[in-house]
Amino acid sequence: MGTSVTHATEAALQLDGGVAVAYDEVVWCTEAGAQEWLRESGLQLDEAGFIAVDPTLESVNTPAVFACGDCAAVLQHPRPKAGVFAVRQGPPLASNLRRLLLGQPLHPFVPQETFLGLIATGDGGCVASRGVLALEARWLWDLKDWIDRFWMHGYTNGLPKMEGPPPPLPEVAVALGGDALETLSHASMRCGGCGAKVGATVLSRVMARLKAEGNLPPNPPAVLVGLDAPDDCAVLAPSNLASVHTVDFFRSFISDPFVFGQVAANHALSDCHAMGAPPTGALAIAVVPFGLEEKVEEIFFQMMSGACRTLTAAGCVLLGGHTCEGAELSLGFSVTGYAAPQRVLGKGGMRVGDALLLTKPIGTGALFAAHMRGAAPGASVAAAVQAMSTSNAGAAECLQQHGCSACTDVTGFGLLGHLVEMARASHVGASLDMEAVPILPGVVECVAAGIFSSLQPANLRLRRAIANEEEALRHPHYPLLFDPQTAGGLLASLPAEQAEACVAQLRHLGYVDATIIGKVSQPLSAEQEATGHFVLAQ
Repeated sequence: MGTSVTHATEAALQLDGGVAVAYDEVVWCTEAGAQEWLRESGLQLDEAGFIAVDPTLESVNTPAVFACGDCAAVLQHPRPKAGVFAVRQGPPLASNLRRLLLGQPLHPFVPQETFLGLIATGDGGCVASRGVLALEARWLWDLKDWIDRFWMHGYTNGLPKMEGPPPPLPEVAVALGGDALETLSHASMRCGGCGAKVGATVLSRVMARLKAEGNLPPNPPAVLVGLDAPDDCAVLAPSNLASVHTVDFFRSFISDPFVFGQVAANHALSDCHAMGAPPTGALAIAVVPFGLEEKVEEIFFQMMSGACRTLTAAGCVLLGGHTCEGAELSLGFSVTGYAAPQRVLGKGGMRVGDALLLTKPIGTGALFAAHMRGAAPGASVAAAVQAMSTSNAGAAECLQQHGCSACTDVTGFGLLGHLVEMARASHVGASLDMEAVPILPGVVECVAAGIFSSLQPANLRLRRAIANEEEALRHPHYPLLFDPQTAGGLLASLPAEQAEACVAQLRHLGYVDATIIGKVSQPLSAEQEATGHFVLAQ
């Protein structure tokens, strides 16, 4: 039509000049567009904003940075954005990465001029195109289906079997020299006990880098002995406040060590936030997978950088800790906080008539179980990481300002498990509105596909607390009551008349999913105390 679409509504396309075109269904086809962040990367781009690369797929202005597929443009061989070109660039990219590590010259790659395009028409037919030629026929659909299935077979049941003698050491390892080969030859014979500690040289270099990059701010007056003058123990100054102590530790479930460090620190700090006790100092317990020293150092540094950023933002000082080698990257913290005794929040203060409020969505357990199977939408995983990286500090302060009577953080025992703990400690029953419980995007679909956390079966034992389980079972969100959370939100009770104002302030503070999910119903009767049926899930 020779005009541009400015935006779309559910019923019409709005064009330049104010013209609207009504539609029942619309198929929107556009050419590939470059991501905006590429303009801030420092890499040279082509006129359309894609990374400019040589035929070797190496950036034209930044050596050792490679790009291929739709994000890149080979200046000497311009081609349309199509999956066939991205796929064909895979082997030469792998070859040139290897050649770069070996110090060998890179090989150029010349893509094909044209390609066969097969597009299904939705009615059992198919259109084929190659260059200026085109053909439409039903038998082309069978050809497309066979090609697609053959392609996917190569990545599923068609993968080669890993049999025979162990392969020789990779040439990249050989090129690293004798030290690397010596290290690799002893990889399966690692010491235990204190022999499993990360080397002092690696540790000192990482700590120096953390300090140089501003991740380790100066100690506050409350810290008498810390990382500035490390000793056998850290020493905090005595205080007339009540001291609060907690510890958390788990293995990584995120491939990015920096993000994992953020989440692990946030998870450990959350216990103090839930009790209204600002964290003051933390001791780290870190496990780093065995590897070449420079790789161990970089992974350790990235993980502790993320953790220190979170600790610093919470006003908590890293006091020291312990490191060792292990099978998987793991991190935990022993955290100390302080609060006036009368301000320490517990689980046992819920009062009849209080509203129940949750500050973050649930579903991280099922979502990351799906992620490990490659079945979780990327946007859903990103939303979960965002939630797990969000501190509970601001939420805890807001809850206290609105008269919070009891609080806990929702973690491994799931929403129901932590609600049961609060109800038992307070000797009250609770009514839970399952429809109101905030849930991360994509999680309901994971549960519908039968994907759950490995801790789910143990948490299911708490279903006896549900007084109307037969009715609750019919709700699609029911399984998520038992889903274990990592760095979850705060579950709190507060006066009903304060609840709406508290939710509004929480959302203003960035806890956009904070909501009222139920209420404290009545004191426990003798029968409820005996049977344990005291949660009504609706």
